[in-house]
Amino acid sequence: MKIINTKKAPAAIGTYSQAVKIDKLVFTSGQIGLCPKNGVLVKGGFEKEAIQVLINLENVLLAAGSSMKNVVKINVYLKNLNDFSVLNKLFTSIFKMNKLPARSTVEVSDLPQKACVEIDAVGYLR
Repeated sequence: MKIINTKKAPAAIGTYSQAVKIDKLVFTSGQIGLCPKNGVLVKGGFEKEAIQVLINLENVLLAAGSSMKNVVKINVYLKNLNDFSVLNKLFTSIFKMNKLPARSTVEVSDLPQKACVEIDAVGYLR
């Protein structure tokens, strides 16, 4: 197992690594919409936060030798399930419709730093 950490994504705010790599797979920890430079949650609502989450996730995957194109499973945690349609729109802009990863989406009562969304992923190595 290899631990993955990059300065292009926010530092962990708990006792975990940004990702771990084992064999041909990379497992990311959940990302929230923190700016990697200052560790502050981006402002502007759900869509801005979700975009930052996806940028952070991509940077962790790239540091591990993978990418969003190589994601096979995504777990999404939403504070408000009404944001599901916005999330779908963002995912459509990232993933080709014929290469969508498996995904679970659940509504949660709270997230760290009062974030609106948290996403983790499993990707394979290129």
